[in-house]
Amino acid sequence: MPFEIKQRQGIIVYLYHLKQSKILRKYGTIQYVSRKMKYVILYVDQDQLEETIQKVAKLKFVKTVMKSPQPEIKRDFQNGSIYKLTDEDQDKNN
Repeated sequence: MPFEIKQRQGIIVYLYHLKQSKILRKYGTIQYVSRKMKYVILYVDQDQLEETIQKVAKLKFVKTVMKSPQPEIKRDFQNGSIYKLTDEDQDKNN
């Protein structure tokens, strides 16, 4: 049986009170709990993402649920087309 890496995605769950945050363990892995802003970052399998969001949103102690924007963030920094070196910086590199 070969090992397969499952794709996971974070969801951000805003709560009314943090007392019930431990209940969220059965829906996924709790990565972070913000005590000041009352939210939990929960990682779930990507194939169960929509189903889990619907289940968590129905809980009474949950304000809102959001998908983490991390998978949509562009991580390619190689081409550098946004920022160009000034003439002075190009002279330093040469």
